[in-house]
Amino acid sequence: MPEARRAAYRALRDGDGAIIDHGLVLFFPAPASFTGEDVAEFHIHGSRAVLSRLLSVLAALPGLRLAEAGEFTRRAFEAGKLDLAAVEGLADLIDSETEWQRRQALRQMEGALGQAAAEWRSALIKAMTLIEAEIDFSDEGDVAGPLIAEAVAGCQGVLGSLRVALGSFAAGERVREGFVVVLAGPPNAGKSSLLNAIARRDVAIVSPIAGTTRDAIEVRLDLGGIPVVLVDTAGLRESSDEIEAEGVRRARQRADNADLVLRLRPPDSETDRKDSGTTEIVVATKLDLGGSARPGEVGVSAITGSGLPELMALIASRLGKLGQAEPALVTRERQRVAVADAAAAIERAAQLPHEQPELIAEELRLAVRALERLIGKVDVEDVLDSLFSGFCIGK
Repeated sequence: MPEARRAAYRALRDGDGAIIDHGLVLFFPAPASFTGEDVAEFHIHGSRAVLSRLLSVLAALPGLRLAEAGEFTRRAFEAGKLDLAAVEGLADLIDSETEWQRRQALRQMEGALGQAAAEWRSALIKAMTLIEAEIDFSDEGDVAGPLIAEAVAGCQGVLGSLRVALGSFAAGERVREGFVVVLAGPPNAGKSSLLNAIARRDVAIVSPIAGTTRDAIEVRLDLGGIPVVLVDTAGLRESSDEIEAEGVRRARQRADNADLVLRLRPPDSETDRKDSGTTEIVVATKLDLGGSARPGEVGVSAITGSGLPELMALIASRLGKLGQAEPALVTRERQRVAVADAAAAIERAAQLPHEQPELIAEELRLAVRALERLIGKVDVEDVLDSLFSGFCIGK
């Protein structure tokens, strides 16, 4: 056996003594390992033949089997090495594609939300202790003062912090999923050509025939570290074609829900620009065919690439303003619901008359339970199977 936590160069042999491969072996004794159990690692050459042979030899040993998807991380969670929020951060880190996503996921994996939840829970338990003292020992001489008012006042700081965390959810979810940028405009405005030019590959069909794009086409991009989902939509016009009309309806819906709309204007045409401030950029297309940009517009040519760097820089600038300096604390809907439930319980407690300390204590208990659900201490069995099934084998 190699010395604990030090890599050793070894020959790996099968049961007959034949060498399978030469590689590095690491041993992590419990509890100082990722899962809290004894863990051995084999760092071998990556060919399919070597991997297949080593796995077949290991699987033949008694008590050994292949891990299920996410099983190592689940064991770490069950051993208390990670709370549920940190596990979700690890999942996001594995799936991260851009710098913003990496930073946000890393903060979650390192326990930022779990630490905040522990502080919130500690403050609420302290408030509950004061209320219980008021209820049980109000006739004792050493229990002094209006403890209910002190307890409720102490919860206000927690409530403010919870509201700040909830305020970061929209930006956090956008970083996880990607900011949605929709290409909108009339048929043959050059939407599909612009999508292909930005993606640098043929994603959408380009045709001079109006109405080619019927359904939304999505492309994921890394724009200076910002995750972007670029959406090409059907040309906006009235149509008697039932399928095209449905595509136009969906296009308008995607534009209404987008973080940013690129409203394309082909040469010698007007645009149906809406007064929506920073949510729209008007793009004059087909500069190579004689088009030109008007004041306040960005001119581009998907054929020559003219104007594309300026457009991309402007998109990054607009989306950057929708983010925030620090990565969001709350990034998933499950987390948002738990934090919102805790905040609502504290708000109800603050509105109760101080002559009803039992009801105040009950509301604070519900707030504490919501925070325990946030970090995975209670009521999360239905979440675990879904979460860990998304992990790769061996994660």
